[in-house]
Amino acid sequence: MTSGGSATVTDEMTAVETRNADSSAGVVFVCEHASNHIPERYGGLGLDAATLESHVAWDPGALPVALSLAGHFQAPLVAARVSRLLHDCNRPPEAEDAVPAKSELFEIPGNRGLSGEERRARITGIYEPFHATLSTLLDARKAAGLATALVTVHSFTPTYFGRPREVELGVLHDEDSRLADLLLDQAAALTGFKAARNDPYGPEDGVTHTLKRHGLARGLPNVMLEIRNDLLRGAEAQSAAAAKLARLLEATLPILAQTLAEDRPRRAGELR
Repeated sequence: MTSGGSATVTDEMTAVETRNADSSAGVVFVCEHASNHIPERYGGLGLDAATLESHVAWDPGALPVALSLAGHFQAPLVAARVSRLLHDCNRPPEAEDAVPAKSELFEIPGNRGLSGEERRARITGIYEPFHATLSTLLDARKAAGLATALVTVHSFTPTYFGRPREVELGVLHDEDSRLADLLLDQAAALTGFKAARNDPYGPEDGVTHTLKRHGLARGLPNVMLEIRNDLLRGAEAQSAAAAKLARLLEATLPILAQTLAEDRPRRAGELR
């Protein structure tokens, strides 16, 4: 991924990369599961090539969509550059599934029996650089007086534990539903996707860590967009999905900005 900002490099890994870091656009995109890259020293975690290409190692199609959205809005993007199996940047370090020994039906041999030192090395090499980069970006924007909506981009498998999923676009949120509400009001009409709130995951599944750490903590409107990955197979499908999401965000972000402007004098940043 080319960068208009900066990259943080930890030993032989590029743990996180930013794009358009200096943009003044009113939205920041994040892609925590952008890559299935596992540096050579981890021996592929003992997994075969098919597993490393599957949804357990990353969110297939999410990065091209996030890149397209960042390009469309000329907005910042912060993306992880190593597999979620080394450390999931959308989970706190203390979470059991931050470094899973098993993900859905897949055993992850290279994550079994990790010592405290090995786990800590992944936290300091992957998780902390990712979140430090995002924090620095958001804090700089706040200091510059820039309004920011935080949008994380993910994809999900159409079948999970053998059960098919009908939803095509998940609009996920934690305590702050301001942006999610606006998106859901127009999602079906502007995207054609079958959209649903907090589906196929919700806060109870521990998936809102980035939203809570960076969005809720700063009072920023925030949302996670989850696209079913069979709708992202190939560049053409990815481009089409990104165009639909861009259309949806173009319709809703100005409404959000107007709502925040009207609400600020009365409630001084308090969430609705």
